[in-house]
Amino acid sequence: MPYTKRRRLVTSAVAVALGATTLAACGSSDDDSDARSGPVSLTYWTWTPGMDKVVDLWNKGPGEEQQITVTVKKQASGDTLVTKILTAHKAGQGPDLVQAEYQALPTLVSNDALADISDEVGDVKGKFAEGVWQQTTLGTDAVYAVPQDIGPMMFYYREDLFKKYGLKVPATWDEFAETARELKKAAPDKDLTTFSANDSGLFAGLAQQAGAQWWTTEGDKWKVGIDDAATKKVADFWGGLVEEGAVDNQPMYTPAWNKALNTGKQIAWVSAVWAPGTLTTAAPDTKGKWAMAPLPQWSDSENRTGSWGGSSTGVTTDSEHKEAAAKFAEWLNTDGDALSALATEGGIYPASTSAQLSGAFSNPPEFFANQPDFYTKAAAIAKTTAPSAWGPNVNVAYTAFKDAFGAAAKSKSGFTAALGTMQEETVADLKKQGFEVAR
Repeated sequence: MPYTKRRRLVTSAVAVALGATTLAACGSSDDDSDARSGPVSLTYWTWTPGMDKVVDLWNKGPGEEQQITVTVKKQASGDTLVTKILTAHKAGQGPDLVQAEYQALPTLVSNDALADISDEVGDVKGKFAEGVWQQTTLGTDAVYAVPQDIGPMMFYYREDLFKKYGLKVPATWDEFAETARELKKAAPDKDLTTFSANDSGLFAGLAQQAGAQWWTTEGDKWKVGIDDAATKKVADFWGGLVEEGAVDNQPMYTPAWNKALNTGKQIAWVSAVWAPGTLTTAAPDTKGKWAMAPLPQWSDSENRTGSWGGSSTGVTTDSEHKEAAAKFAEWLNTDGDALSALATEGGIYPASTSAQLSGAFSNPPEFFANQPDFYTKAAAIAKTTAPSAWGPNVNVAYTAFKDAFGAAAKSKSGFTAALGTMQEETVADLKKQGFEVAR
């Protein structure tokens, strides 16, 4: 069936089966007789460290029994891998399986590069938080990947310095703002945290928590809502703090940022579950002085978090062994031994809710040895992950964010205009690609 952008329109924002039947029809061949009657060899493109050791468990266990062998091909991550997948797909030479970040799924699906594997893996839905599973369905009845790892967002703070300055851990964003101001009064040379305009994923996660729906559909058209009320609320909040000097406006992951964390010039960080690994190298002298708490909420009645990072395992439409590939994708992300190996060898935080409380996470990260319940809290927070709404040109939106918000943060000029620029550039790109866009 010929590919058309209108026909391949999907969205992660609305729970409708928009094009679900058509999407399924466009998938790879269901001829998996080889998976039942003879040996099958699959290739898996992934960037996760140690994945070859994890896959060895499959090849020497369930895979051997089912005559399904998987070969790992290490790749770069992010947009580089997406581009490589699409290039290979156009040539009809894609791998059988790919690791894909959640925000990349709409791009891959809209280009007919990922198969619908709902018939093969649909029954594992209950093993994942609803907001996580939704990211792999794109709001349709189809399933385009199995969740692998996630990055639920959390609030990290220097426990010792909060005590020193008489600060309370903020439960709401209003309290967060007041905490930033209180710290400035008590210690003018310190900042609660920084707004980093080079981290579009952080801003996207914060908007997600606030209820943002950046990409939705209206009939057979895309509708871009990057400047929706929820995102405006987040932009105005952080822009206001930067303007008044209540928080810093410098980017993260720089020598200056590392020094600020290591010396206590910045005493908190809005981040995700993977933060302990970053702090280990960025602020080594502060080991055992940090604590983790849920992300502040927009109201006392809310309890949800956003996502910053995470990926899934998808089966490509180029695979001639869709059923066999789906079996491996399910095993990789639901089997206890596989998940333990992923945590140990790959350092991931699993999307599987049961794995989040497994033996691999029975002890806190070494950097947080002072917080024995770290992973118990993390698992509870992960369950509150809010639904996301990704579209087919996330890369363009992210680039626009870095440019527009970066300039606004540097000049402390507020973020309203920057958000408008991000919206305009994302819409313009969709139209340029040939997508129909609703006003």
